[in-house]
Amino acid sequence: MPAPYRPQDESDGQSLVKERVKEPQRFVVLLHNDDYTSMDFVIDVLQGIFNKNREEATRIMLSVHEKGVGRCGVYTAEIAEAKVRRVTQKARAAGFPLRCTMEPE
Repeated sequence: MPAPYRPQDESDGQSLVKERVKEPQRFVVLLHNDDYTSMDFVIDVLQGIFNKNREEATRIMLSVHEKGVGRCGVYTAEIAEAKVRRVTQKARAAGFPLRCTMEPE
């Protein structure tokens, strides 16, 4: 009768092989200032697309207005791309040139 299979270096009955799960790369989504997009529209975008409350949306909008850029959130690549696309589509449909980009965190 053959000997039962036993993994090498078994300590407590569990294999020592552990997989390392790599976290997905994260991206910051940014809104950029322009001379045409209204502050109200930017707040609407931040509330509707980025799920910000009125206070947070206003704070980010003021950053866009005063500093030229505002940080909307940090997401995985697919979600960041979708949010950039949604902002751009919504802005163009409303006749605004609002620019939204993403960059690695």
